[in-house]
Amino acid sequence: MKILHIDSSINHDASISRHLSSEVIKQLTGSGKYSEVIYRDVVKNEIQHLTADIAAGFRPLSYTVTETAFDKSEQSLSQQLVTEFLDSDIIVIGAPMYNFSVSSQLKAWLDRIAQPGKTFNYTSSGPIGLAGGKKVIVVSARGGFYHHTPLQSMDFQENYLASFFGFLGISDIGFIRAEGASKGEEIKQQGVSSAIASINDTLQKFNLA
Repeated sequence: MKILHIDSSINHDASISRHLSSEVIKQLTGSGKYSEVIYRDVVKNEIQHLTADIAAGFRPLSYTVTETAFDKSEQSLSQQLVTEFLDSDIIVIGAPMYNFSVSSQLKAWLDRIAQPGKTFNYTSSGPIGLAGGKKVIVVSARGGFYHHTPLQSMDFQENYLASFFGFLGISDIGFIRAEGASKGEEIKQQGVSSAIASINDTLQKFNLA
């Protein structure tokens, strides 16, 4: 079984989501069940945001674009990204909340793997996901408190990710959540400790422990 590990925090070594996603990988690989981990840092190795020319490599467009050497390179990257995703059984994503949503670097990766005919299809009865059977674990880090609070309606991070992967046909989506990172060191550490303690429960929920 293969794991795809994505990090998307701009905070590098100071990142809570990077620390926690690494801990998830450590616990997963410690079981000896998983043969390979593919790691992609979408901040250090930033993915070009979607343009019409790039999208033309995997989406039908209503107009003609001129293929260039740059386009071919980007189309090759799109193919590599979707192949990594489809070849993986488990996807672990470090996803901090920025301005109530995900980082733009993570969004660029998501835009590349949403490919008609590969991860979803449009049908006469509506879209259907083609990537079912995978398990997605999102390590979610937030400065404030959103889960089950009056601010939950402003959470366009976890809700978006659950909806996105659900659209691709993935129903097994778990969240390991560290909240309160901007509320002082003591509260921050409590959030991190709570998230670490929840890792095993999430892995057991998906029979991964």
